[in-house]
Amino acid sequence: MALHPLPLSVSVAGMLRRLIVAALLAAPAPVVAQALTPAETAKIDTIVADTLRDTGVPSASIAVVRDGRIVLAKAYGKQSETATAADPKALYQIASISKQFTAAAVLLLADEGKLRLDDPVSQYVAGVTDGDRITIRQLLSHTSGLRDYWPQDYSFKAMATPVTPREIVRRWGSDKLDFAPGTQWQYSNTGYVVAGMIVEKVAGEPLLAFLQKRIFQPLGIRAIDQDKAVGPGFPQGYKRYALGPVRVETPAASGWLYAAGELAMSAQDLAKWDVARIDRSLLPAADWQAQETEVKLADGSGTGYGLGVDVGTRDGRPIVEHGGEAVGFLSENIVFPKDRAAVVVLTNAWFADAQSRIANGITKVILPQPASAIPGDAEALANARTVFDQLRTGTLDRKLLTEDANYYFTQSAQADYRTSLSPLGAPTGFVQVGRAKLRGGFVYRGFRVTYPGRTLSIATFALPGIGQPFEQFLVSPAQ
Repeated sequence: MALHPLPLSVSVAGMLRRLIVAALLAAPAPVVAQALTPAETAKIDTIVADTLRDTGVPSASIAVVRDGRIVLAKAYGKQSETATAADPKALYQIASISKQFTAAAVLLLADEGKLRLDDPVSQYVAGVTDGDRITIRQLLSHTSGLRDYWPQDYSFKAMATPVTPREIVRRWGSDKLDFAPGTQWQYSNTGYVVAGMIVEKVAGEPLLAFLQKRIFQPLGIRAIDQDKAVGPGFPQGYKRYALGPVRVETPAASGWLYAAGELAMSAQDLAKWDVARIDRSLLPAADWQAQETEVKLADGSGTGYGLGVDVGTRDGRPIVEHGGEAVGFLSENIVFPKDRAAVVVLTNAWFADAQSRIANGITKVILPQPASAIPGDAEALANARTVFDQLRTGTLDRKLLTEDANYYFTQSAQADYRTSLSPLGAPTGFVQVGRAKLRGGFVYRGFRVTYPGRTLSIATFALPGIGQPFEQFLVSPAQ
């Protein structure tokens, strides 16, 4: 069909506007991200509050991504001795979560042809043991064999003195390798220090300056050197000796985390990076894929690690994850790429497992959980709590137990349960751990019981069916 020219009075701009509107009306409606419901937000608030109370960790800052957008950013608790309220924009030290940014910098330089992942380290940094046999890829995947300079979960003596990347390499990077490159996996902060030095040499500028220009500014992320995230206006790190009082931690001297964990940012800003990962934006899609592809060892076995991130599955879902530990800080970042979801949890203490508990709890709120193949979890949880309370108060109802379990709970056993559990009082948390499993004609379920400063585990067997009596009910200490 012939096209008739438009009258000159019809502007091209007007025509374009009408065409755009028509196209938008004809296109299918975009999927709108599902915001958190008030009930879901309340559940998250409870998870965080209960965990902070149970562990003694002073504060947590969280961000939640659902359907590819940030739907919650919130802070809880005491961020410092002087803070009057928890600020979700406060910059926490994210420590080793920084490694994925160092790896991204390397990938961007590789895109430009300025280096190759399989180049030998000696081509860029001198003084590294067997640097002609170690590749950049092996640095980023913890398969280099370089000895880790900070395996301790405390600040060792040398960390009270400032250090440079070159000094770290001179002391630890020139030591004998722990294994031949590519033959084993072993976490190595030293390897990332070397990787940061390579970025700076090839890019011709400091690592953080490169990241600011290529990643943080385009994504609207405020990130600073964690050595500078100290003092008024920043969260303080906290420590605890065993079950003693929670005390302010002394920060390490400058330079110790560098490319292995030098960044401080808010949970919300870290979530912006997670959204970019989900959307495959900012970096070329091939770079995201390279980060998330498991690196294999020389014998073909897997490592569970890509380039700066742990990779694997959880409840059948692919995950990209990494935690972080700085002096006085612990953090967790989990991305579920296929589900277009992510959870960020930053805490200002380096004791207990608050960051993992909170992250796992939030995950269960925002993602549909796999249904148990064995029904009766809710009833079993209620019955387990009842039996536990009866044991700690010495009021055991034997109808809740099978013949064998009644045989086990002699008067002596009951007395020991009562005298050891009664002083603990009522628990602050009581949850099922993992999924129900079949074994020996019974259904196995595990439970975790939490108190401030103490955790117990319960291993149970019950007859198949809903609300059936327990064949086994064993309580023991747990981490």
